[in-house]
Amino acid sequence: MKTTRGLQRLAIGCVSIAAVAGLGAGLAGPATAAPSVQQLTDTIKQGAKKPTKAAPKVQLQQQNGTANRSITTNAVAGPFTVPDGTGSTASDTSGVGPQQTNFGNAFGYAILNPNAAPPGANDFGCKPKSGQRPVVLLHGTWENAYDNFARISPDLKAAGYCTFTFNYGKLNITNGGGVISLIPGTNGTGDIPTSAGQVATFVNRVLAATGASKVDIVGHSQGGVLARQYLKFNGGASKVQKLITLGATNHGTTLLGIGSLGRSINNLGIDILGFAQLPVGISGIQQVVGSNFINNVNAGGDTLPGIDYTIIRTTYDEVTTPSESTFLTAGPGATVKNITLQDGCPIDLSDHLSMSYSTRAISIIKNALNPASPVVCAKSGPLVN
Repeated sequence: MKTTRGLQRLAIGCVSIAAVAGLGAGLAGPATAAPSVQQLTDTIKQGAKKPTKAAPKVQLQQQNGTANRSITTNAVAGPFTVPDGTGSTASDTSGVGPQQTNFGNAFGYAILNPNAAPPGANDFGCKPKSGQRPVVLLHGTWENAYDNFARISPDLKAAGYCTFTFNYGKLNITNGGGVISLIPGTNGTGDIPTSAGQVATFVNRVLAATGASKVDIVGHSQGGVLARQYLKFNGGASKVQKLITLGATNHGTTLLGIGSLGRSINNLGIDILGFAQLPVGISGIQQVVGSNFINNVNAGGDTLPGIDYTIIRTTYDEVTTPSESTFLTAGPGATVKNITLQDGCPIDLSDHLSMSYSTRAISIIKNALNPASPVVCAKSGPLVN
């Protein structure tokens, strides 16, 4: 018990420091993984000066099983592999962790159980009820399926939804995943366009297993902007009806001004961000304001026709900054609801990491999925609520 508590305190401390430093759970990196700091530096320097037109689609393979079989366990055949040389992998969950009421406890549990599924998720024998679609949950940077959704998943399951999630973007330190990748349960450090290909494979598996024609997606932090990459570049627009995001870095983040300053200096030829990437990882730079990735995903407008967007922010977000940058502007054929947690509920003090454990945020998610579900106000605090 003492060992577990110690690990939890260490884990929470690491996340808190990361968030305050502006290098926390909502970051992302350059378009190509690299085995050395110099190559990372060159990649970022080139990317900052010459934005690309569009991210390429990535084809994925799956080993040790077929993607279409319906099963009732949490361990689906896997792992995924990415045959393009980046080294980024995605993996299925194994086992089920307990429901949690705050991010701190969930993070501590995931240190010892990095592959656990949140309760209620990944029953591939689940069939959506009439009027419902499967819900796919996408975790944020440095997070995993369990610590991000150990409260949302069981709440959605209790409301009758078939929920699914997995761990994406696992990249080791030698391929550019950053020092943080050494911590157990750290995912979402790989190149985001590559991770979008992993999402495409997972969604196809969910659709095949459930018989549904579309899914709804809930994404936290990088998970939200990753979903938009999937919609735009990986065929997701025809397979998704609703996208609900929490603190997503939709227009990049200034990281309290450090990101914008670093990008400006970088464009003058002094590659501050290249050196920052060593601890942060490849998924640490792509979500900075003005990066190639952010420019590409927003080129031509924030939305795609036929998608219903619900974008949730907290005014206490210290990672996606300014917090209003998460909001989207609706284009033709799309609907957007931009929602601030504190509007009508000032007692919700959730920050970036804890908002996926906010009672109000979860009620907004359920209302977005089903307008008959009420939105509630409840007290929530930062990090541990």
